[in-house]
Amino acid sequence: MAPISVLVVDDHSLVRAGFRSILSDEDDIEVIGEAKDGAEAVAAAVREIPDVVLMDIRMPGMDGLEAARLITAHPRLQGTKVIVLTTFDLDEYVFGALKAGASAFLLKGVEPPVLIDAVRTVADGEALLEPSATRRLIEAYVGGQQAGAAAGFPLPSSLTAREVEILRLIAAGLTNTEIAERLFISPLTCKSHVSRILTKLDARDRTQLVINRSRTNQRPSRSTSADPVNTAQPGRGAGGRSPGAASLA
Repeated sequence: MAPISVLVVDDHSLVRAGFRSILSDEDDIEVIGEAKDGAEAVAAAVREIPDVVLMDIRMPGMDGLEAARLITAHPRLQGTKVIVLTTFDLDEYVFGALKAGASAFLLKGVEPPVLIDAVRTVADGEALLEPSATRRLIEAYVGGQQAGAAAGFPLPSSLTAREVEILRLIAAGLTNTEIAERLFISPLTCKSHVSRILTKLDARDRTQLVINRSRTNQRPSRSTSADPVNTAQPGRGAGGRSPGAASLA
């Protein structure tokens, strides 16, 4: 299997060198380029087509949020995932990162194993948020408390009853493993359902799926057998997830 290709974006050369050093020690991760601002990041991403972009927010010229938006919207980069990194745990940054299509939001102070795990997790199509941001920011964002939030969209009739059931559990923050255990299905079956839901809802990944589902004013009318979900932040699951960030998978 080819290594996960990563583009590192930060306006400080020492920070870029630090990230490169941490990631390059892993056999399954390869840093294929660097950029010092948003414009360089977009150009490098289009040229190199990385699996993952580590994106700083505050940079001169084009900032990381605008660069993330351009990267996630580019037709050649539909498979590229963006991890937004920042020194500041501010709501506006997380809201902006989610709106820009980022798959993860982490603080720069995370330990190296957490950063490495985040790259692998996001490359696998899952999503991560800094633990301190997970529940409060998703609730604020999806509850329409942010000015100008979209009104939502109706769920397509193509979703099956089982897919609606799984979508509700994803929106509640459960992992694939936890959903599989709750519904008495295999993790592989659950992952297949999630993939079909992503396709039907035209969502890039699970972060956008959570946002889209929760911003929808319409509640599914289909009857399901799901018990009330546990909304506590999921802990480390059977898949060996690092406790440094909460998974939305």
